[in-house]
Order: sequence, then structure tokens, then C-alpha cells
Amino acid sequence: MQALRIYAGPTAFRHLTANGLQAADIGVVPGAAGGPKGLILGPLDRFVFGDWLNKTSHEVHLVGASIGAWRMATACLDDPAAGFRQLERDYIAQNYALKPGEKFPSAGTVSADFGRKLISFYSGKVAGVLRHPRYRLHIVTSRGRHILGREHRVVTPLGYLGAYLSNAIARKALGAWLERVVFSSAGAALPFAANDFPTRQISLSLDNFNPALQASCSIPFVLRAVNDIPGAPTGAYWDGGITDYHLHLNYPAVSKKLVLYPHFQKSVVPGWLDKTLRWRHKSTPFLSSMVLLAPNPEWVKTLPNSKLPDRSDFAHYGTDLQARIKAWAAAASASEQLADEWQQWLRRPDIELVGAL
Repeated sequence: MQALRIYAGPTAFRHLTANGLQAADIGVVPGAAGGPKGLILGPLDRFVFGDWLNKTSHEVHLVGASIGAWRMATACLDDPAAGFRQLERDYIAQNYALKPGEKFPSAGTVSADFGRKLISFYSGKVAGVLRHPRYRLHIVTSRGRHILGREHRVVTPLGYLGAYLSNAIARKALGAWLERVVFSSAGAALPFAANDFPTRQISLSLDNFNPALQASCSIPFVLRAVNDIPGAPTGAYWDGGITDYHLHLNYPAVSKKLVLYPHFQKSVVPGWLDKTLRWRHKSTPFLSSMVLLAPNPEWVKTLPNSKLPDRSDFAHYGTDLQARIKAWAAAASASEQLADEWQQWLRRPDIELVGAL
């Protein structure tokens, strides 16, 4: 069974038809939020960043939210293939101790443990990430506004209820509650037009790299918000996936090159609060220059539990850590097929295997 599905927007499709695809054609690589689902992209990441894109010398922008930000920062390491293997091992093995009477770890416990893991993961490597000769890193976070400007056990849930209702009316209305704050490699312009949503850009530095990356991964109520990131406006910063779940951004307005998007599904959902709003899952002109790689839904059914790894597995396996590790490791291992098929397609491009995005 074919594991990989390839989709392309209209501009990208015309390019693939006429020229196939070369690494030099790629100007942007996004990394979506989605938690454990991102585990199946490890083999693709190792090939794309550890091999394929290394054959060129041009500038490439890496845009990530949540686990996608962790992946894109890892791509900027001196040895990205080794980094992605460590990310996979660390993510699969994560386990948070429960206090007496707890069914789930507290947000404070998860944030503290995760923060320590990020510091250890990038220890001694942050300067190299920020000074990568070719990759320009962009970490997407969501900064709370007004009553979401500070985390509070009563006010914050009310704020997110207001955000949910506003977003249901219009995506731009979400901007009254949250703004997109992108922490970028110093001097790097955003690789997308940012007039679709309230947006700020902040330069990444040694002081704010870890707080920004942790904030981008800080799911509300699962982790604590990260407050007052150095060099950025004061306030509470949360998961970048809230404003930009799958980074459905206006890339063609800025970049003339193609967007290569290893993703875990065909649809590119704008924000986390849009997950249930099916009418916002359709393609738009923002994705015209995108080549999207996603698993075949029928192949996904062959994975453990007939699905991609996801956060529900924490509850499903409960305290049986080894069973969850086994299932997630099996899914990650099976995903080697995605990378193998992508390499085969690059060697012998077949436009018949490319669907419309």
C-alpha cells in the first residue's frame, strides 16, 4: 500500500508538471502544531533537512508552531538528522509523575518538566541555531490580550470562551483576544503576508529562544503560559497553534519559491479553534505555491490503534507507559515508508501521483 499522498496548489502543480521538483525550488518549510501526530514526520524531516536541502546553498524560511516549532528549530542544528532522532526519542518517552490523588499531571508540573527538557535538548546549541547560514527560523506564538493578558484560573477559561465564540463569527475577530507573535532569526523578514491577523515580529536571541519555543508549545490548561518573554511585549504567551494551527498563511504574497509542507493530513486548518469549523478547512489562494506531503488515510489505518499518535493516547494508555511507547515507536518506525516514497518520487517525478490541494 502506498503510504504517501502528494498534493499541490495550482502554481505548484504547474511547476511540478513542467520541471519536477528540485531542492533549490523550495523557499519555505512550515511545521504544524498537532502534538504526537508530528511523530510520523520524523523520517521525512531527517531526509529533507539531513540530506535533500543540504545540496543547495539558498536561503530557506522555516515556520513552526508548537511541535512544528520544535521540529523547525531542530532542523537548524549542525546535525539535524541526529537531532530529529533525539526529538523522536524524547517525545515518545515523555512521562510526567502524578501527585497523590491526580489523574493527570498539573499544568505547572508539565511546564516545569518540559522547560527543563528544552534547555537540555538545545544546551550549547542555541547560538548555532540562531546563526544558521541558510535557514531562517520563525517560531509562532499566541499572545493573550486584555483579560487573556495574564493567566488566571477563573478569568482565563472565560477569555478562551470569548475567543471561541468570536472566532466562530469571524477568524479576524479572534484578534481581539489573541495576537500572533512570531519570533524570527535576527534580520529575517516574514516569509508570508501578515495582514490576515494581528501580528508582531520579534527578533530571536539567546535570551528569548527557550521561552519563545516553550511558549509555542504551551497548550492552554495543559501547560502554563510563558510570561514576559525577553525582548517582547509583556503578557502571557501560549501555543502558536491557537492562532495558526496548520500555518495556513499567505506565502505567495512574499515568496516566489515553492512551499514544501510535510504534514499529517491533507487539510490545512487555519487556527486551533477552527478544528470543528469544517468550512475553514478548504484550500485558499494562500496555498497556491504549496507542495504538501501527507499520509494516505488507508495507510494510517495500518498503524497501532488504526490512527496517528495523538494526545488521547495519554488517557487511553494511562499509567501503562511502555504500551504507549511501543505504539508510538511503531508508528514512527512505519513512517520510514513516507520518506522512502518521497525519495522515489523525486528521482522519477510522476504528475499522475499529485492531487489538487
